[in-house]
Amino acid sequence: MPPFTDFTRPITLTGPQARLEPLSHDHLEGLIDATRDGELWKLWYTPVPAPERMAAEIDRRLGLRDAGSMHPFTVLDAGGRVAGMTTFMNIDAVNRRVEIGSTWTRAACQRSGLNTQSKLLLLTDAFERLGCIAVEFRTHRLNQQSRRAIERLGAQLDGILRSHLRMPDGTLRDTCVYSITATEWPTVKTHLQWQLDKPRSA
Repeated sequence: MPPFTDFTRPITLTGPQARLEPLSHDHLEGLIDATRDGELWKLWYTPVPAPERMAAEIDRRLGLRDAGSMHPFTVLDAGGRVAGMTTFMNIDAVNRRVEIGSTWTRAACQRSGLNTQSKLLLLTDAFERLGCIAVEFRTHRLNQQSRRAIERLGAQLDGILRSHLRMPDGTLRDTCVYSITATEWPTVKTHLQWQLDKPRSA
């Protein structure tokens, strides 16, 4: 195994509404349970591992970590229940850039504060520990739920890569590329903390 860099060294990130732990096979059963909540693997516009593929997906992400291109996390909710997965991916240590992606969340935790808390933890780590100049987010042009969530973070649309990727079902994905830059981070951080602190409607 190659030595870890600052970008890939296992680290746990903790906030009031979410805890991000280094991905491991110890999380397998919890991740299988999480993906069954909403049968997320049936969503055609975003790749989520099916229960029988979860162990292989953990292996894939840990392999990318060892290659230096991904830092994978398991996301837990405030009660310690496994809620999903997220990563720093497409790591560019030379230019101090990362993408936050390969993210999915069990249905019961969607539209809660968990996603905002997770992104605040990841962005704080990226900008304040790793010294990133920009953080990217990418999603399918037709994944309106994901696009709205990214835009609520304060990320700006850089552009759309047309016919960018071939999906598992053979369709072509137009990829929306968003980013937050280091100069924008202080304002975005204040905005995210305000979102977490304000009362949520029932």
